[in-house]
Amino acid sequence: MASTSNGTAKPVRCAIYTRKSTEEGLNQDFNSLDAQRDAAEAYIRNQASEGWTPLPAQYDDGGYTGANMDRPALRRLLADSQACKVDCVVVYKVDRLSRSIRDFAKIMDIFEKHGTTFVSVTQQFNTTTSLGRLTLNILLSFAQFEREIISERTRDKQSAARKRGKWTGGHLILGYDLDPRSTRLVINGEEAERVRAIFQWYLAGESVFSITAKAGHLGWHNKQWTTRDGKPYGGHPLRRAHIYNLLANVLYTGRIPVDGELYPGEHEAIIDQPTFDLVQARLKQNSTAGDNRHRTRMESLLRGFDLLRRLRFGDVPDIFLQQRTALPLLRLLAGATTDGELLRDPVGFGARR
Repeated sequence: MASTSNGTAKPVRCAIYTRKSTEEGLNQDFNSLDAQRDAAEAYIRNQASEGWTPLPAQYDDGGYTGANMDRPALRRLLADSQACKVDCVVVYKVDRLSRSIRDFAKIMDIFEKHGTTFVSVTQQFNTTTSLGRLTLNILLSFAQFEREIISERTRDKQSAARKRGKWTGGHLILGYDLDPRSTRLVINGEEAERVRAIFQWYLAGESVFSITAKAGHLGWHNKQWTTRDGKPYGGHPLRRAHIYNLLANVLYTGRIPVDGELYPGEHEAIIDQPTFDLVQARLKQNSTAGDNRHRTRMESLLRGFDLLRRLRFGDVPDIFLQQRTALPLLRLLAGATTDGELLRDPVGFGARR
C-alpha cells in the first residue's frame, strides 16, 4: 500500500469503464452500464482504506463492440491515462475493456507506460506476476474466442435466412419498402415505376450520364427512410454511382445473392429476368468500350508529350512544316518563342541545348 509522508494512504484515482455491445435496453432507468458501474463503485468502496476514490468522469460505451478500439469513451480513458489523470482503471469483467488480445495488449501497454493499473471486479488476478499475466491472457483468449463464435453463428444464421429468401437487413433500395410486421420487402409503386423507367432508358441507348441528368430534371432521389432511432437516411439526388448500382442490383429480379449464388427471394420482382440480362450485357459492353476509350486517350496524351519534346529540340515533323500557320503556336506550347529561344520547361522534360 502506497502512503504519504504522514502515514495516510496515497489517493488512488479510479476510473470506471463500462461497455455494452448493443443499444438494446440502454433507454431503461437502470441498464447494464448502470449495473456495471454500481459493482465497480462497491469494489472501490471496499478499497477505501487503501485510498481508492472513484473519479467523477464517466467512461461509458453503450452500443460499441469490444472487437476494436473505435470507442469514444475508451479514447477519452486512454487520453486521461496518458495525461496521468488516472491511477487505476476498474471494469466489471476483462471483456468489457476489450475482446481482442491484440487490442488489449495495446491498451495495457499504454497503462503501464503511464503508471495506470487495471482491475477486474469479478476476476481476480495480479498483473505484476507472471502467473497473473498468464491468467489474464487465458481469460482474454476465451473472451476473443467467445466473440468469434458469436460472429460465426450470426453469419451462419443470416446466410441460412437469405438462402430461404428472407431480407436480413441493410440499406433499402429504391423501389422497395420494409414491412415492419413481416420484415419483408414490399414494392413501392411510385418508386418501382422509376426503376423500370431507368432500365428502359438504358436499354433504349441512353447513357448513364443522360439518365442521371433526366432523373435530376424530374426531381428523383435515391431511397429515403427513417432508422429505428428516428434518423432520416438517403433522399439525395440521383448520381451516376446510384444509377450504376441500380442497374446492376439483382434484387430487382426477385432473387437474393448468397455466397456467390442466387436464391429466390420472398419479395416480388420489379424487373423481369430477360430485361435484367440485357442490361447486364450492355453494361459489360460499355465497360469494355470505356476501357478502350481510356486507353486511346492515354496513348494520344503520350504521343502529345513526345511531340512537345521533339519540338523543344527543334525536331519538327514535316507535316507541321507544311502547315506553317500552326508552327508558332506549337513551339510556344513546347516552351519556346517564335525566335527559338527557350522559355521555362512547362512539361518537365528538362531539355537543354
